[in-house]
Amino acid sequence: MGTMKRGVGWIAAGAAAVLVAAGAVTYAVAAGDDPSIEAPAKDSADAGFARDMSIHHQQAVEMSYIVRDRTDDEDVRRLAYDIAQTQANQRGMMLGWLDLWSLPKASADPPMTWMGMGDMPAGEDGALMPGMATDAEMEKLGRLNGKQAEIFYLQLMTAHHKGGIHMAEGCESKCTVGAAKRLAGTMVQGQESEIQLMADMLEERGATARP
Repeated sequence: MGTMKRGVGWIAAGAAAVLVAAGAVTYAVAAGDDPSIEAPAKDSADAGFARDMSIHHQQAVEMSYIVRDRTDDEDVRRLAYDIAQTQANQRGMMLGWLDLWSLPKASADPPMTWMGMGDMPAGEDGALMPGMATDAEMEKLGRLNGKQAEIFYLQLMTAHHKGGIHMAEGCESKCTVGAAKRLAGTMVQGQESEIQLMADMLEERGATARP
């Protein structure tokens, strides 16, 4: 099954790359629609949110393309593709802001410093921020097939969304650039809706989200 779906996965991944590039250009212009607003500082909440959420989103995109190669279930594949498209586009927007602001896309500060969480313990085995899957979990997802892959993906993505919502709510509270606050609000609404959808999909498969 992996071989049968791999062509589809790579085509979709290419489409996501186009979305990232297009999003970076389009939203970089939109974010600068008010010339009276100065670019935020490199240690601002706006810059920290753009950098950290871009990393967070990238894993969601990778996770979604993995599961599309591991199952034939159209509902899960459709959800995964929607998440990958949305988060690749949003990632492009945030990287576009950093280009527009002439700020680096990486920081020497620990993740979540802009939220006052820079001293949180580092996650084990590659979990960089709340909600993110570990390296071992990503590898496990790539080994599963069918219903097992579907359940594990839905559980991982539910936790991922919860971590993303926490970060987006932090931006709604701390960011000063209107475009950043608006995108953060859109993320909260969209991911809360997807969490409910994934809860229903897990129940259909006799499973629940992980505590």
